[in-house]
Amino acid sequence: MHHFQVPRLLIALLFTLIASSCAVTPPARHSGQTNDVGAFVADARTQVSVVGAPRVLAVFDLDNTLLAMEQGLGSDQWYEWQKEQHAHEPCDPRVVGDRLAVQGALYFASAMRPTQPDAPELLRELQDLNVPVIALTSRGVDFRLQTFRELRRNGYDFRRSALSPEAGWPDDFVPDNGIRPVRYEDGVFLTTGQHKGAMLDALLRKTGAEMPSVILMLDDKQTNLDAIHETFDPMGVAVRSWRYTGEDGLVAGFDPEASDRLWQQAAPALDSLQQVFGADHYDLNGAMHKSGCTD
Repeated sequence: MHHFQVPRLLIALLFTLIASSCAVTPPARHSGQTNDVGAFVADARTQVSVVGAPRVLAVFDLDNTLLAMEQGLGSDQWYEWQKEQHAHEPCDPRVVGDRLAVQGALYFASAMRPTQPDAPELLRELQDLNVPVIALTSRGVDFRLQTFRELRRNGYDFRRSALSPEAGWPDDFVPDNGIRPVRYEDGVFLTTGQHKGAMLDALLRKTGAEMPSVILMLDDKQTNLDAIHETFDPMGVAVRSWRYTGEDGLVAGFDPEASDRLWQQAAPALDSLQQVFGADHYDLNGAMHKSGCTD
């Protein structure tokens, strides 16, 4: 009787393959912070080496994460201050009547800058890994034109890495788990202040994209990162959230008085432009009026 013997080289090869497969660490959840977009990109590169580029989804916030206003007036911190002050002292003369309308006008008139000089290049490096990369912003659909203008002016292009359809959809829509219109266009998802976890889930379902193994999220607000964990942790997705801290100093140093002085200078000019050219890009009619307050 002849016995079949497996060559020793083949046995060694099999053991090597088994050991290698066991050595690969599956993606793990993570919650941290960084003041450098490069650290986020480095983490994405590591995850790609583990699960492959198609199984990774990288998500960026915009305001105070990739873009920041050139001044405090109209910034994210200005909006949050207005919101909080309106809740406690609505008749404070520094509080505007309609902060969204005013912010829209300021987005139209003002420029933005990258949060760090190399941020656009770092985004391109990530996209060169063939990772799906999108922007997920709380901005509303009314700020669409101002948003894309500043993204392109600063060298950001999400369309090349967008979830399909790359161009998005031509109209606003209300997602199944949403209450306000949203818009997905050129890899940028304008969610109109709604729960970012629920909105990202809605986008993945609408696009028909396969659920990623890893979601990396960079956002300056911990509440938004928590929302991503809240939605995707129960699904078994490895969420790796990073809070961007690069603008924390300017946020903490926000000066309401300085912003109000700028607004008093800018408001008449913006109002004059609207009277001459119309309200196609912003509408300040009634934005300064505060119900129940006397001058």
